[in-house]
Amino acid sequence: MSRADARVACIIPAKDEQQRIAATVAAARTLPHVDVVIVCDDGSSDGTAQHAGAAGAIVVSHSRNRGKAAALDSGVNALGVLEQRDRLPEARVLLLLDADLEESAARCAPLIDPVVSGRADLSIAVLPPQRTAAGAEPGGFGIVMSTAAKGIAELTGWTPRAPLSGQRCLTRRAFELASPLAAGFGVEVGMTIDILRAGLTIEEVEVDLFHRATGNDLAAQLHRARQLRDVTRALAARGLVGAGVKDFKDSGGMSNLLKRFKR
Repeated sequence: MSRADARVACIIPAKDEQQRIAATVAAARTLPHVDVVIVCDDGSSDGTAQHAGAAGAIVVSHSRNRGKAAALDSGVNALGVLEQRDRLPEARVLLLLDADLEESAARCAPLIDPVVSGRADLSIAVLPPQRTAAGAEPGGFGIVMSTAAKGIAELTGWTPRAPLSGQRCLTRRAFELASPLAAGFGVEVGMTIDILRAGLTIEEVEVDLFHRATGNDLAAQLHRARQLRDVTRALAARGLVGAGVKDFKDSGGMSNLLKRFKR
């Protein structure tokens, strides 16, 4: 793929991110090769859509929350409609970013480079250690991360450093090969496995990004429990019967995790 003709579309799924989305959109618009930013407002109850549009994004909206996979699909579908309507050349590269990166999204150029240069079909950002808004280390037991990494390794032979990272750049073809996307929080794990199984190349890239890290309160732990549920479902749907899911079941499954988190 030639750098000269690379056209990158940035797709940002967002829900209730009115405090951060404008800064994220503005930063993404400064990135090399990015000439359109599309935000899918996934059933927000605040002014996410308005703030994103005011910052220069094209906004598509879901009337109710449908999850990250559906939001990404809606964003890419909207891109196709725009290309046809305005007779634009196809954006052959997609940059997928979370809505809460704020100004740090402007540092994503190293994530784009491996794909537009043809070195990789998918690049995944490895973020530095994150902190909560209060400056503390994030909570959690590392169960979701280790389950995702072990599952991907067992199914593909490749062990990722950042299996759950939502900051990704990939070719349009790779996105199509990973569709339909895994539901919920399993989208990144499913995408990684499907792209590797298609014989494509993945590269992990260290990028100095920050996002809103969750703490260790009940809401945060319930969020991680839902993550674990969706990750294990994505792995099971792709044939995993080994260590990752077994460890989850041996720990008592979802009900036992929820009991632990409520203590």
